[in-house]
Amino acid sequence: MLNLPRLLRLSRRCAAALCCGVAGWTATLAWPQALAAKPQPAPYHLRVVGGLAELSQYVRREEPFWTRELARLSAGRYTAEIVPFDRAGVPGTEMLRLLQLGVVPFGTALMSSFSAQYPEYTAPDLAGLNPDISTLRTTLAAFRPYLEKALREQHGVEPLAIYVYPAQVIFCGKPLRSLADLAGRRVRVSSSTQADFVSALGAEPMLTGFAQILPSFTAGSIECAVTGTMSGNTLGLHTLMSHVHALPVTWGLAVFGANRSAWAALPPDLRELLMRELPKLESAIWAESERETADGMACNRGAPDCQAGRKGRMVVVPTSAQDEGRRNDILVSTVLPRWLQRCGARCASVWNTTIGPVRGIPAPKSP
Repeated sequence: MLNLPRLLRLSRRCAAALCCGVAGWTATLAWPQALAAKPQPAPYHLRVVGGLAELSQYVRREEPFWTRELARLSAGRYTAEIVPFDRAGVPGTEMLRLLQLGVVPFGTALMSSFSAQYPEYTAPDLAGLNPDISTLRTTLAAFRPYLEKALREQHGVEPLAIYVYPAQVIFCGKPLRSLADLAGRRVRVSSSTQADFVSALGAEPMLTGFAQILPSFTAGSIECAVTGTMSGNTLGLHTLMSHVHALPVTWGLAVFGANRSAWAALPPDLRELLMRELPKLESAIWAESERETADGMACNRGAPDCQAGRKGRMVVVPTSAQDEGRRNDILVSTVLPRWLQRCGARCASVWNTTIGPVRGIPAPKSP
């Protein structure tokens, strides 16, 4: 729960980062003098907080949609600007709260950032739950109605899209034949659910920020790292580490939403446009993440079909039947029970009415 002084500080930081205040929309006159005698409706300008800077989701999809496509689709009636949240001075862990308060009227929140306050919302991307993107789609489809209803009714946030990042896999600096070889190694993780997964393999999870992966590996404080197939390539892990395991540990989901009052205040035709076009943006992001997952692996191993990354010489460790069995065992015996411990008794009911039946994985009963 935010106290007032902290909220005021967050508001000032958001305002400075987003150029004179984050506002849902502002009306500005932009018509030539020649049309002054014939009044025209003023275009609305939206200010949006997007996803992570420099990743393909933001650079290739989010930013072009808001800065170019919106104006084209509306024939110039509506325009927007967007800033990535990791450069906006907006704490990722506070994004949902800031959306609820209207400090950020339109913003993107990583679902992993909900783990401390709202662990129930992280259910669709538990470590080991989704070994491929097709399974992730099924899992999310089962959970999405609950998530959207909770965001509207409990937080006053209108969910407009759910984005996905490429698969998070395990890079290692020493030879790796299977998941079992991770035992005893120090592995970088970025969430509690990833920590649960690698600890069940006998490894030591090291919670480390993305920017600290390289210095931590160079200093010897980590030996392996869970990160995106292409983001690992962008970091240069393909030049420093020798092996990468093909199994997706997690993916990375993000919700794009609006403060409900700000959403209701938009012109009806703008709401209709966004409701029509944002599902297309979501679909394009999912398709791109699937392509980038494969391209990242191709580039890391130096395959001829590498497109967006830099070619390395890594050994790609395929997911064996033994690894697949281990993944499922760890999910059921460790990851899911520990998530329920953090989440509380009500979350077992949520699981059993959403993801559990679809995936055939009931919540374990409390001892």
